[in-house]
Amino acid sequence: MANALATVGILSIGDMGLGIAKLLAANNYRVVTNVSNRSPDTHTRARSASVELLPTDTALVEQADFILSIVPPRDAFSIASRIEVASRSAQRQQSTPLYFLDLNAVSPATSKTVAAHFSSVPEIRLLDGGIIGGPPKLTDPSDAATCTYKPSIVVSGPHPLHDASRSGQQLAQLLNVKHISAEIGPASGLKMCFAAMSKGFTAIAIESFTTAERMGVLPQLQAHLKEYNPSAGASAARGLVGMPPKAYRWVAEMDEIARTMEEFGGFRSRSSGLSEEDEDGKRRGGTRKGEKGRGGDLFRGVSDVFRFVADETKLGQEKTERRQLGMTAEDVATLCAEAMVDH
Repeated sequence: MANALATVGILSIGDMGLGIAKLLAANNYRVVTNVSNRSPDTHTRARSASVELLPTDTALVEQADFILSIVPPRDAFSIASRIEVASRSAQRQQSTPLYFLDLNAVSPATSKTVAAHFSSVPEIRLLDGGIIGGPPKLTDPSDAATCTYKPSIVVSGPHPLHDASRSGQQLAQLLNVKHISAEIGPASGLKMCFAAMSKGFTAIAIESFTTAERMGVLPQLQAHLKEYNPSAGASAARGLVGMPPKAYRWVAEMDEIARTMEEFGGFRSRSSGLSEEDEDGKRRGGTRKGEKGRGGDLFRGVSDVFRFVADETKLGQEKTERRQLGMTAEDVATLCAEAMVDH
């Protein structure tokens, strides 16, 4: 792209990455990615957003001014490791630092592990971050003025994005970036606390609607929600319908939330049989013998709910761009109930 404001790498081009790529391209940013060894769907999404495909991570590091990591939580550290390894052999075309925005749904502890991994790479400036909300929406991908919605991107770390010499201020404004702290950890922590509320409620809805379906009272449950708690009923329906293609991603995210609540909130888990000398148990926030838990197991249970949907129901095969099942709350409940019978 001639006269691009900057080159932004995105790993990877999923639903969120696609929306951000379209927003960037519409605003005169060159967007690049490495999709080698990725699915045909990822290749198709990248081409649909005019994202330039590079052959290696090394090429990505050499050409990008910024890299946004937006992957399932289970892949967050491996992506950071790939970029760190690539930086060793890369011959960057720019004299300015490369900004790496870790925008994955991980705990502050995981973010600090990523930061430690980059500590020996001074040419890379890390920002801890999280995306709150859905993908950007443009009614016309070729017209930047048609953007009707942007998520909030919260970041933290010692190097604010708006200080980047090449288009940092413009990029921060375009992506709706909010820098909330000079430390690594607060941004990912905020993301965890927000996601606990929204996705945690969806897990409650899965269990509630599935149980009601199996008992034959789902219509009555929905009728009472509509009459006595319409906002909760509407939120439950939206969450259930939107959840199937994302359930596999949310398994690890709920584990990261559990770790956040344990390590930073003090909500230790009820783990029987841990001795005082069990260092791993202490790290996980587990209790010693005779102690009561403080709810630390809550989001590990939520993780199990999404794992059930992803691995044991037909809903786990859904793709965002090819939805067939679970298009209503009733269908989600029915398919989950059927999977309970089958297993």
